[in-house]
Amino acid sequence: MVFIDDFRSELPPVVEANLLSRKLTCMTAKTLVSRVNKACQLDQRIVVANYNINSFNLSVQFSWFYDFLQKSEITHCDGLGVLYALRFMGYQLPKEYRVSYSTLMPELLRHSHKNNLSVFLLGAKPEVLQVALTNIYSKYSGLELSGHHGYFAMDSPEQNEAVITQINNMSPNILVVGMGMPRQEYWIHQNLERLNVNAILLGGAVIDRLAGIVEDCPIVLSNNGLEWLYRLAREPKRLLARYLLGNPAFALQVALAKYQSISLL
Repeated sequence: MVFIDDFRSELPPVVEANLLSRKLTCMTAKTLVSRVNKACQLDQRIVVANYNINSFNLSVQFSWFYDFLQKSEITHCDGLGVLYALRFMGYQLPKEYRVSYSTLMPELLRHSHKNNLSVFLLGAKPEVLQVALTNIYSKYSGLELSGHHGYFAMDSPEQNEAVITQINNMSPNILVVGMGMPRQEYWIHQNLERLNVNAILLGGAVIDRLAGIVEDCPIVLSNNGLEWLYRLAREPKRLLARYLLGNPAFALQVALAKYQSISLL
């Protein structure tokens, strides 16, 4: 396999941050793709998880989820709320260090196509997955690409084994899991050692976005930290508690941590 060097120019530095005892590996989208590329070149296996306000709150609620994020090789910043919290705690990070999958996937797919890296998508409904695969094929003809829907019974040994066998038969360089938090993390947590892949990326609704089922937030709103409001307006029943309760809870924890750190000085 021949790898083309997309990263000749110097990349922005990786910032290893700590937010309330949670590690974040803050980097730009291009740097993240270079890390995935390196894992593929060296035939390593890495897990690329992420922090947004929802995953932060889940890490408070579930100890296994916290442990999973702490053990992941990369936990990038996937939310302006977390980026603002890091700035509040003293980290000088530009907006480019917030890497959402809307930014990451085009970079990753372009690089995979150019370097003959294989990609497997796991998640979404069967018909949605097929649309996503078709859309990718139409833009990146020749990319080695496959997938399996996310509507299988994780507690069924037979169904779970069938999914793992399909992934391992392809032996993809990159596995993108889009089954929503915390289901996708739990599945990887349970099956990581059985997966013959180089890089595992956890992308939430990424497959729905690739299929055009979930529209990307307008840039003007996303760049001003209002993506949560856009998504809430579109899915109020599903997201009401997450945003109207979760966002203030997150802000309060960060504010209290800042106050305590100042008090100890």
